Amino acid sequence: MSPFTRTIEAQGPVPAHARGLVWFGLLLMLFVGIARAQPTAPPPPPRIGVLTMAPGEVFWERFGHDAIVVAPANGQAISYNFGYFDMTEPGFVGRFLRGRMQYMLVALPLEEDLVYYRNVGRGVTLQWLDLPSGQAQALADALTENARPENARYRYDYFTDNCATRVRDALNHALGGQLRRRTESRSSGDTWRSEALRLSAPAPWMWLGFDIILGPASDKPLTRWQQDFLPRRLADDLRELKQADGRPLVATELNLLPHRQAAEPNEQALALWPWLLCGAMLAGMTLVLTPRRPRLVATACLPFWLACGLLGWVLACAWAFTDHQAIWANRNLLLMNPLCLLLLPGAWAVARGKPPVRGFRGILVVVAATAALACLPLWLQVSPQRNGHWLALLLPLHAALAWAFLHLQTAPRSTA
Repeated sequence: MSPFTRTIEAQGPVPAHARGLVWFGLLLMLFVGIARAQPTAPPPPPRIGVLTMAPGEVFWERFGHDAIVVAPANGQAISYNFGYFDMTEPGFVGRFLRGRMQYMLVALPLEEDLVYYRNVGRGVTLQWLDLPSGQAQALADALTENARPENARYRYDYFTDNCATRVRDALNHALGGQLRRRTESRSSGDTWRSEALRLSAPAPWMWLGFDIILGPASDKPLTRWQQDFLPRRLADDLRELKQADGRPLVATELNLLPHRQAAEPNEQALALWPWLLCGAMLAGMTLVLTPRRPRLVATACLPFWLACGLLGWVLACAWAFTDHQAIWANRNLLLMNPLCLLLLPGAWAVARGKPPVRGFRGILVVVAATAALACLPLWLQVSPQRNGHWLALLLPLHAALAWAFLHLQTAPRSTA
């Protein structure tokens, strides 16, 4: 007889149905203990997808956008979006100008992330990836860790470290470097300049700004890996990528939202002859009008030299004091010379019918000679910069102005 039975019997006779309940409870506890000791099956891995948003009309939306979607087997799909920034934070403008802007990764429900794109009519596609369960779970865990407040911020670069390259790098890491190996050696011949000009073409002021400010580093042919700084290019490469066993990486592709804005523009070759024709016509008009109407020519030169001088200072300061490497060593600095600002007093004097100030003609010669030097690296093909159209436009004009004012009478005519 067990001690347990003796204790019960010591308290008096126990009904039969009570003993049955006791043994039933003991057996139930035994089965529960055994069930808890059995290893539980791991949860199914999440699905991984890539969102690609079409370009928008606002200037910072011209290049499109993307994000990574993590959809648990039993839960809400989360969009991991690397494209958030806060323009109200202290020092934002200063960091932007110096090339030290901070972006952040934000995790939010997929439907919430789609609200803005639905409202403004930007198309969105979703590529579900056929990742092995281990890679999918590892990527989901890495994104969760990356989205923590202490890890979410990163140093933004327009071409080399942006919202699309962050998505590219995360996928490449999950794939064991396979994405980079398949795209590093391929090139379509496009450059950062050609892609920037193509996508900014609908906004002429944006196109003009990119073309003036981008330096020779932006004219090197890109590999497909580098070209994936654009969300659409990354989506194209994911669509073509095969896994080790030959299966396509993209299992299915869905159009989540229709695109109701203008389509992404195609690249158009820039013709040189209109720029050369315009430069020749301006130079010819300068040579003809300066002896007859010096005050008129000088008045027209005031805004021209002011624009050249200010743009030159911007290019010089960007090279000397910022981290915008795509702007460094810009040859347009030779055509848009900061010394043009020193020509303004002389132009103002001539416009008022007075002799030009001392040193005016010497500075004109220096500006024209400096503009001519811009031809040298283009001719030698030393780190070439695609600014031949600016040379065709501005070099004849600088040369004509130097020649015309050098031969202008000391006391110009007072007629306008």
